[in-house]
Amino acid sequence: MTTLPTPFTELVGIDYPIVQEGMGPFKTSKLAAAVSEAGGLGTVSMPGMTTEPSVAARTLREHIEETASLTRKPFAVNVPVGRAADGEVLPVSEAYIRAVVEARKADPVIARQLRVLTTSAGFPGEFRDLIADAGLIHMHKVGSTRQAVKAERLGVDVVIASGYEMGGHTHTVPMHTFVLVPNVTEAVSIPVLLSGGARDGRTLAAALCLGAAGVAMGTRFIASEDNRDWHRATAKRIVDAAEGDDTIFPGVYSPARGLRSAGVERLTEMMRSGATDDELLAYKDQALIRAEEDGDLDSGILPAGQVASGIHDIVSVAHLVPEMAAEAAAVLHRLSAAAQLTRST
Repeated sequence: MTTLPTPFTELVGIDYPIVQEGMGPFKTSKLAAAVSEAGGLGTVSMPGMTTEPSVAARTLREHIEETASLTRKPFAVNVPVGRAADGEVLPVSEAYIRAVVEARKADPVIARQLRVLTTSAGFPGEFRDLIADAGLIHMHKVGSTRQAVKAERLGVDVVIASGYEMGGHTHTVPMHTFVLVPNVTEAVSIPVLLSGGARDGRTLAAALCLGAAGVAMGTRFIASEDNRDWHRATAKRIVDAAEGDDTIFPGVYSPARGLRSAGVERLTEMMRSGATDDELLAYKDQALIRAEEDGDLDSGILPAGQVASGIHDIVSVAHLVPEMAAEAAAVLHRLSAAAQLTRST
């Protein structure tokens, strides 16, 4: 078995440096368990940002418990740190973070498995002590070197450097993954994961060559047999996507990338007609869930990265994860052998 150890796998206690990204606002419990069972790190996604906080926290707790019942391996939870116009953390974001901490406190089995909390969107400064005191490994997603350095100074354990081509929430300032990741790995001493454009062993090898300690993927895992909480039509839509089928639209916290649809066009119309922030937030949450839960890919919005254009099959996670690692190891071995041959001639 090719485990492909890196500082990230050693920190988290997994076989392969492959992470399933947070893919909210909907459920990924079964997918998270499958990725963890395959030797990667699965992630439980937050179920939505417009639900009443106490209800949202209970739903997330149910998803955590379901994932823990399906695997004995480590897994993560992703929580976006949303903020109001005045800079205050949204109550639902705080409720989600506290739900993760309480789940670990309440159940020793969950405490052994739920090892990582990933924060994204806003800066997680107010919650760093709470996360650390709970014994959680803290990952934070960034879109710039400045954000990565700030996260490391805060005490974050791992950063996910996400390029502009990624699916879901991206960044206001476009930075391509192949520019951002080397910049970040040179600037921080903690493990860095690449997010944006990864889909196979070649791209995992490329990430490692750029200095990353692994990859985090969302779009590739949409098109999998194990994404059983999502409607089957979402996987087929990823496989059918061509170059240019993706588009940027206003997300909940920042620009977001998804596949073109009438739902995206409707969102643009609402903004032009002067819809309020609350109306836009409710529409986006509902449109994303319509696509993911019901398979409504016309009036809904399916988040996906540009990498969708290079995904042509619906895979088994149990095969994908170890095969990615084996292919990456083979690529790196060929490169090393070629380099040795060059030096000897």
